Amino acid sequence: MRALLILLLMACPALAQSAPVKVGCLFPLSGSGGLYGRDSTVAIDMAVDWLATQEGYPELQVDVQDSRSKTLRSLQIARRFVEEDSVDFLCGVVSSSVALTVSEYARKSQTFFIGTDHASPTLVGAARHPWYFRVNNDARQSMRAGAKYIAEHYKRGAPLRVAFIGPDYDYGYQSWDDIRRFLDEEGVAYTPVSAYWPKLFDTDYSLYINALMQDAPDILVNAHWGLDLVAFVRQADQLGLFQNMQFMNFDAGGNYEILADLGEDMPEGLILSARHHVNWPDTRHNAQFVKEFYARTGRYPSYAAAGAWSGMIAIATAVRQAGGTRDTAALRLALKHLQLKLPEDPEGFSSRMDPTSHQMLQVQAIGRTLPNPDFAPATMMLGDISVYPPPDIWPAD
Repeated sequence: MRALLILLLMACPALAQSAPVKVGCLFPLSGSGGLYGRDSTVAIDMAVDWLATQEGYPELQVDVQDSRSKTLRSLQIARRFVEEDSVDFLCGVVSSSVALTVSEYARKSQTFFIGTDHASPTLVGAARHPWYFRVNNDARQSMRAGAKYIAEHYKRGAPLRVAFIGPDYDYGYQSWDDIRRFLDEEGVAYTPVSAYWPKLFDTDYSLYINALMQDAPDILVNAHWGLDLVAFVRQADQLGLFQNMQFMNFDAGGNYEILADLGEDMPEGLILSARHHVNWPDTRHNAQFVKEFYARTGRYPSYAAAGAWSGMIAIATAVRQAGGTRDTAALRLALKHLQLKLPEDPEGFSSRMDPTSHQMLQVQAIGRTLPNPDFAPATMMLGDISVYPPPDIWPAD
C-alpha cells in the first residue's frame, strides 16, 4: 500500500491549489553573515522566476526577513510568519544554533521548516522531527568524505597526528566527533593531538595558531566558515602555520565567497571542499545557475545561493506532487522521497532525500587550491578534485 501511495504521489497529480504557497524565510541580511542572506534572496528570486515558466508548479509567495543571526530575533520572526502571516513553510537559517531553535518552534507549531544553509547533524539526528527537512549538504556528509579523502591520500606507517579547530557551538562539536568517527571507520591510524574552540565570530586567532604550531600535527582539520575562516586563514598564513601542517576544511572552506574574499591572500595547496562549487561539476545546469546569478549581481554565487535555490525547488516540487498544501501527510511523504536535479549534482546523479533523517544526500567534491584566474576576484580555485558519493543510508548518531 505504501509503495502504491508513493507511485501515485510521484505521478504529479493536477495541482489543486490556486492560492500562492506562502513561504517565510529567515536569513542574515546584515552583519557578518549578511552575504549569505543577500545571495539567498537573489537565488530565491531566480527560482521563483524559473518556476513561473514551468507548467504545473505552484506560485511561491516568499517573504525574507533579516535574522541578523540572532536566536531570539529569529524565533520572533518565525512566530510572526506562522501566527500572523499563516505561512505554509518556514525556510532558510544560516547558523545551526539558530536553526535548532527555529526547528523546535516548527515542531510545536506543526509548520514545515525547509533548512537551506545550516549544517549541524543534530538537526537530522537527536533533534529530528516530522516537520523538518534539510536540502543542503551537512557537516556529517562532509566529514565522511573528508575521512575517505585522508584514507585515500595519506597512507603511511606511523599514525597521523590530527588536530582540530572549530567554532564553540554544536556545528563545531559535531564536526570533530564525526571526523574521528569516520577516520575510525576507514581504518586510518591516527592520534588526536589537540582540539580548540574559538568563539563564533572571533577576530584574533593568534593564540590558537601558536598553540597549533607547538602541537605540530600532520593534519589540521578546520571547521570555520564565513568571515571567521577568512580571518583564520589570513592570520595562519602570516604566522607560517601552513608551512608546518596540511590544512583541511571539508565543509565550507572551498565556498566561492571564501576564495573571493581572500583573493591573492589564499595560499596554494590547502585541501578544501564546499556545498557548492562555481567550477564543479562542469555541467550545463551548474553553468547556467552560475551565469544567471552573475548576470543579476555582477558576482559569483556563494554556497548559500545554491541552498536557497534548492529550497524553493524542493517546496514547489513537493507541493506539486502532493496536489497542494492542505494534505500535510501527502506533503510530508513527497518531501521524504524528494529527488531533485540540482546545480551541484554531477552528471548521472540527482540529490535525494533520506526518508528517515530528512537529510538531502549529495555528492562531495574535495580538492586542492590551485591558481585559476577565471573567477575573479578569486585567484585560487579548487582543482585536482576527488569525488565521493553519499552513503546509501544516512549515518545515524
